[in-house]
Amino acid sequence: MAAPLPDLVHQTYRSLFSEDPLLVRSPGRINLIGEHTDYNQGWVLPAAIDKQIVAAIGKRDDPIIQLHALDQGQTYSTTLHGIERSGLLWPDYVLGVVQQLIRSQYPVQGFNLVFAGDIPQGAGLSSSAALECATAFALNELFSLGISKLDMALAAQAAENDFVGVKCGLMDQFASLFGQERQLIKLDCADFSHEYIPFNHPDIQLILFDTRVKHSLASSAYNERREQCERGVALIRKHHPAVTSLRDATAEQLNRYVKPANETVYQRCRYVVSEIQRVQDGCDDLKKNDLTSFGKRMFETHEGLRHQYEVSCHELDLLVDLMQGREAVLGARMMGGGFGGCTINMVTAGEVPDVIYAITHTYRRKTGKELQVYLARPSEGTTVLS
Repeated sequence: MAAPLPDLVHQTYRSLFSEDPLLVRSPGRINLIGEHTDYNQGWVLPAAIDKQIVAAIGKRDDPIIQLHALDQGQTYSTTLHGIERSGLLWPDYVLGVVQQLIRSQYPVQGFNLVFAGDIPQGAGLSSSAALECATAFALNELFSLGISKLDMALAAQAAENDFVGVKCGLMDQFASLFGQERQLIKLDCADFSHEYIPFNHPDIQLILFDTRVKHSLASSAYNERREQCERGVALIRKHHPAVTSLRDATAEQLNRYVKPANETVYQRCRYVVSEIQRVQDGCDDLKKNDLTSFGKRMFETHEGLRHQYEVSCHELDLLVDLMQGREAVLGARMMGGGFGGCTINMVTAGEVPDVIYAITHTYRRKTGKELQVYLARPSEGTTVLS
């Protein structure tokens, strides 16, 4: 039987560097509702999950940074003064964070770091954000830097934006650092204020169905959607200068100023404005323990992503369609940027095996692809492992 992940990382570090490290775990994340609302200054509803990156870290007495990725079986070395993109990608999530901390004049020194994880790669569960947050948290602990959790999240986001080159919002890093057991995070992406929404339902299971596809449209379409949302805001601002994002826009303003100018931009903006309201209404549902109503909103989100925002794909639509009308299924939708990745599904716990069996077999028959299935639950955020 394989050793638990923390033991494996700890043992590998000891074998490489002959000392005991500091151990940190940092989780991936899911998002229950609120898709493509983050960069429109709206709300999102993520949670940290029980899948993680575990990192072992220790000080050096020189300016060298020595990194070892257990899952890749690769090692990478550089110095504090020679940080540049690695050409391997995985070191960049670590190095980008180090660069941000140095720019903020935190006294980072040379260090050794070994890491491994059980967050599925490419499934949209933010393994990259987990590694960034593990790095920021571990360096903060190791060198007693006194960085707040919010500043760690912002440094991790900046690393991904500026060093790795992915223009993500703050949701992934925030969820990874601020997650709590059996809680969802209602995050306001305008000012980063947040509240915890309890999600303690032993009779409900969150299931992720991974399509195992990622269509090449993803990155270009993401940038295009952001630009279309900005165009919609610009059309409204000509008449209402106080509207600086779609968070401030109303359906009436969209109908009056955007729809006559550009139907496609109107559809994109209409989805976002509706989704921002859905997060608010969905949180009210959860506070009232009305999971049936919340699940219906998940289906509505998927319809908006499919027909208005147009970031879904055949495989995602098939999976959501297969969940429609099943008594055991409360809600289902695509999760993440789109054009592949996972659907997130809320299912009655006792029916999980039957649902998984039916969906995986039908998906294989209709697409010829094997479906990957993950169970997830809201869990604790980034922390030191004793």
